[in-house]
Formats: sequence, structure tokens, C-alpha cells
Amino acid sequence: MIELAIVVLVVAALAFAWSIGAHYTGACMGMAYAAGVINRRNALVGMAILTVAGAAIASGRVVGNIGLNLVDASQLSVEAAAVVILCAFLLTTAYNFVTIPTSTIQIFVFSLIGVAVGAGIPVHWANIGGLVAIWVGAPIAAFGIGALLTLGFSRAGPATSDPNVPRLWGAQSAALLVVMALAASFAMGANDVANATAVFVSTGLTTVLVAGVVGGIALAVGVLTWGGPLLKTVAQNIVKLDRPMAIAAQSAQAVVILVAVVFFGAFTSMNQALVGGMAGAGIARGERTIHWPTLRGILIGWAVGPVSGFALGWGAIRVIAAVGLHP
Repeated sequence: MIELAIVVLVVAALAFAWSIGAHYTGACMGMAYAAGVINRRNALVGMAILTVAGAAIASGRVVGNIGLNLVDASQLSVEAAAVVILCAFLLTTAYNFVTIPTSTIQIFVFSLIGVAVGAGIPVHWANIGGLVAIWVGAPIAAFGIGALLTLGFSRAGPATSDPNVPRLWGAQSAALLVVMALAASFAMGANDVANATAVFVSTGLTTVLVAGVVGGIALAVGVLTWGGPLLKTVAQNIVKLDRPMAIAAQSAQAVVILVAVVFFGAFTSMNQALVGGMAGAGIARGERTIHWPTLRGILIGWAVGPVSGFALGWGAIRVIAAVGLHP
């Protein structure tokens, strides 16, 4: 039975990583692609490479922290961990199909909490509270950074949609937008691989390094195989962006995510950080640039994600216990 549970856990975790990789193509490369500064193939290949690099090089602290410090890892069985990942995978994939950019991190964490509560596994609520505080602060910080950078770019030169933009600024802005998109891809690998493979560490299946590398490869496969249709989901439906605004928003996202990963050992939402940066850039240029109905829909998706994660995790583990299977 335990061997089957391990197989289910590994397959589900890799499938979840694959789904996550596809889910964040819009958040990482969507603006550069929508701006026409990189084609679809290069966007996906570049993101895949940087995602693996981020997962392999910079995810260790997050994977270890999430794998060991959110619930009592000594009581998290392989079977329970498999339920967590299956719930998070199913929900993330469902939201992918309806193209709602929810937070896979919040879905995973609340699926974990739901399973832990349902199975009577102690939850480290203080650590959860610290994580939630970072989730709240990240889009606010990104909003401020996005606004400040947009104002700075506005003083440095006109928007690239202006026919009087100097050619040098246009070329520089295109290159910088691609660089920041790749930086966001690196940050995504470091930030999001823990969603899928931190449970490998929780259950003692692998080391932190192996969890990061294996999960990073699965993320990259998701980017390459399913990322194309989702490439423009975030980028074109929230704020009308010119290149300087896009650079500001993408830079804000990358900075906020990497600070959370490197300095706090915590993961936070790529989409929420990006939307915060985009909203800040939009406000700096004028409220009329923001598509408020779309933004409200995304906020609803973020609210539904954690609730659905907890409900599905708790319900699944209770059903398993009710039919006499040991979680």
C-alpha cells in the first residue's frame, strides 16, 4: 500500500508542477510577448530554461521551509501528502481550463491545511500567519514599486506608443522588458517549485536539492507543452500597458518574489505580485488604463482558490477516513 501511495504522490506532484508551469506563462512572459518584443517560441523556451535554473539554484530555502514548517511533518503520511497534491493539482488544472489566474500557492497551502485539519495533524498556525502576512504585503509592495518605476520612466522619456520616441529608447526598452520577463521566470522557478515537491521533503522521499531540480524540470515541461494558450491571459486583460509600464510591472513582480524567496524563505503569488505592479503602473499613468471588471474577476478567483483548496482537502481526507483507509 505504501509503495502505491509513493507512486501516486510522485506522479501527482510532477503533474502539479507541470500544471503550475503552464499556469504562469502569462505572468512571466505574457507582457513581453504581447508587446511584440519576443516571439512565442523564444518566450516559452527562455522561460523554461530560467525556470529550471531558479528551481535548482534558489528554491532550497523555500522548499525546506514549506516542506517542514507549515504542519507537523512527522505526522504527515505519504498518503495524506498525496491527497494534498492531488487536490491542489485538480483545482489548479480546473482554473487553468477556465483561464482564471488564481494563486497556486494559496491553493496548495489551503489544501494542506484542509487535509491536516481533517486528519488531525497539528498545523503551525504562527508560520501560516507569517506566510499570509507576506501574501498581503507582496502585491502592496509591488504596487508601490510599479508606480515609482513608471513615474521614473515617464520623466526619463515618453511612452513607446508615442511616434516621437527615440529609436535608442525603443530598442533599450524592448531588451529590458525581455530581461525582466526572464528574471520573473527565474523567480517563478525559485518561488513555485515548493508547491509541488516540498512534500517530497516533508515525507522524507528526497533531499531539498533533488526536490527543487526534479520539480523545476516538471515546471519547464508544463511551460513548453501547455504554456502557449495561457501566455496572454494576464498580460492583455488587466491594464493597457506600454513598454515602460510593462517593464515597471514585471520588475516589481521579480523584485518582490525574489525578496520573499531569498530573505524570508517564503513563497508568494506570482500573479498577485504582477497585478499589484500592473495596477501601480496603471495608477501612475491614470486610472482609466485599468480594466476594473477583469481585475475584480481575478480578485474573486483569488478568494475562491483558498476556500476551494481547504474544502476539497478537508472533504477528501474525511471521505478516505470514512471508508476505512488510513490517511
